[in-house]
Amino acid sequence: MSKAIRIHRPGGPEEMVWEEVEVPAPGPGQVLLRQTAVGLNYIDVYHRTGLYPLPALPGVLGMEAAAVVEAVGAGVADLGPGQRVAYASPPPGSYAECRIMPADRVVPLPDAIDDRQAAAMMLQGMTAQYLLRRTYRVQPGDPILVHAAAGGVGSILCQWGRHLGATVIGTVGSDAKAEIARANGCHHVIIYTRENFAERVREFTAGAGVAVVYDGVGKTTFDGSLDSLRPLGMMVSYGNASGPVPPFEPAILSQKGSLFFTRPTLMHYTAKVEDLRASAKELFDVVSGGHVKIAVNQTYPLAEAARAHADLEARKTTGSTVLLP
Repeated sequence: MSKAIRIHRPGGPEEMVWEEVEVPAPGPGQVLLRQTAVGLNYIDVYHRTGLYPLPALPGVLGMEAAAVVEAVGAGVADLGPGQRVAYASPPPGSYAECRIMPADRVVPLPDAIDDRQAAAMMLQGMTAQYLLRRTYRVQPGDPILVHAAAGGVGSILCQWGRHLGATVIGTVGSDAKAEIARANGCHHVIIYTRENFAERVREFTAGAGVAVVYDGVGKTTFDGSLDSLRPLGMMVSYGNASGPVPPFEPAILSQKGSLFFTRPTLMHYTAKVEDLRASAKELFDVVSGGHVKIAVNQTYPLAEAARAHADLEARKTTGSTVLLP
């Protein structure tokens, strides 16, 4: 038996229960993992509330962790007991002491990356990788707008974007978070709670607008994000921290400059095992090379994951948060 955080019905943090679960032996193509550090991500909130329903209830939350392989099933040749690994992939279930995972969703961890770093960066870091290198391939000199620049994905986007030679504009909600955003490499920081960020973006870009907006906030920033783009710019909506974007008329994209709009997910960008491993390798390289620093600013016992969720939703957290089994 193992202990895990499960929900029996969608709802608030109070629905999260620390309880015993049965963990089977690994089947063909599977590995049994003993988890050492678990990542906290906003998608976990979406699963908890039912915005993105879990496959079944009761269900274990969580999409990301660092772990040690305890046993492997038939047909698994490239992983073995005692090996350090990490993942950020379905099926949900990382809020657990032990779990089963498909072997092709797990990547070996290099010695240069420790467990807490890995748990803090796999989902957020590979999200930043596909956003910057594939959804819109950032070029030197590109002006880019990153919302929630002091948050988990935002912190990585800003550092990596600057490393790529972009002019990075970040939005935050407070003066304290503005300092974090500057430390993350933002050339310009906008405090959206007291400034019109679309107008400020135009000022910073001499009226031209940005090449791409990376928007994980959703409802409250959508209109301003479109107004921040240059003609033929790309609006990348990858999260809903303030709620889902309401339905909109596609003609607005042409009216604002023949804009592109996409709603990507990491799961599609890493569906092929070769894409998953390439994404992880590029992430490991920029972190081990010192170009992107992973700030684990909060840790909580895994048993207290409900408190971590409450703090995340109240925007009391910065950088990455790790849950410790």
